[in-house]
Amino acid sequence: MRPDYGLYLVTDRALCLGRDLVDVVAAAVRGGVTMVQLREKDCDTREFVALARRLKQMLEPHRVPLLINDRVDVALACGADGVHVGQSDMHPKDVRTLMGGKGLLGLSVETMEHVREAETLGVDYLGVGPVYATSTKPDHSEPWGLDGLRRVREACSLPLVGIGSVNAENVASVMRQGMDGVAVVSALCSADSPEQAARHMFASVESVRRNG
Repeated sequence: MRPDYGLYLVTDRALCLGRDLVDVVAAAVRGGVTMVQLREKDCDTREFVALARRLKQMLEPHRVPLLINDRVDVALACGADGVHVGQSDMHPKDVRTLMGGKGLLGLSVETMEHVREAETLGVDYLGVGPVYATSTKPDHSEPWGLDGLRRVREACSLPLVGIGSVNAENVASVMRQGMDGVAVVSALCSADSPEQAARHMFASVESVRRNG
């Protein structure tokens, strides 16, 4: 099955307004989320694996892939569909080796040098960010902006996912820069209704896909 990067949810339990993360993700999937990345920096390993297994069990009937941020061991333990790594995480080629060549592999890119290098690393897609300044990753680099996304699209043949303060108001503008999808954190995790918020954003993604 070809992955659909259209509306890519990156989790953050701290932003879920006290609600159970799996319930929030399930609601967002009902609204149209096409891919989920479990990114929980404050989990200990056993808790991380247990949470990942719950998510995997919930997502599987919907055929929505689950990726694990950084932790290859957690991905292997829960049978996740892939791993996403950043520039300071395990090298993508080492991730491939540990995963046995299977599963999706995503890489975050923050500079054009990262983009050029990524084409040689055998990754499946790039997370391009931050698009805009974001509070969910305070250590982020300089935002790409819409012009930066366009430059990345012109320079790179890989699927691209824009991330960093993407919300209902700007999702269409981000998609129009040649992105294959958008990654969203607080706009879904903190929404009063994650299902309605996802439905609205997915409609914008689909509109750009159809009409440009």
